[in-house]
Amino acid sequence: MTSGYSILGKAAAALVFFGLAGCIATADAPVEGSESALPEGSAVALGQPVMIGELVLTPMRVTQDSRCPINARCTHAGTIIVETRINGSGWRETVSLLLANPLRLRGYSLSLVSVEPGQVAGAGPIDPARYRFTFEGQSIP
Repeated sequence: MTSGYSILGKAAAALVFFGLAGCIATADAPVEGSESALPEGSAVALGQPVMIGELVLTPMRVTQDSRCPINARCTHAGTIIVETRINGSGWRETVSLLLANPLRLRGYSLSLVSVEPGQVAGAGPIDPARYRFTFEGQSIP
């Protein structure tokens, strides 16, 4: 009976090992989402990926939009914060990007450089499907 448990234990260990082996990322593995990503400089919608160097950025949701409406005078410009998923080779991270506020991450400087449409006073909140985001980035030493 002891040998039965031993064989079962070895079989379970092998299944766990080989099951996890498929999850190991390698340095030369393609970055997840890169096949459908648009090129840098493209204006993308929520959930639409864009390539920035060797990274794939995907805006997931707007967590704050306090920008000054385009038809108003404001004492400050306000900001917009976009929760953005970033995929690299063998890693993934979700960060909050602020308009015109570069983020240094894993050897890159990443920026949300524009967001359309602008806020309009009296028009109510922007439908999330209407947002378009433009990102830029560069590798840094």
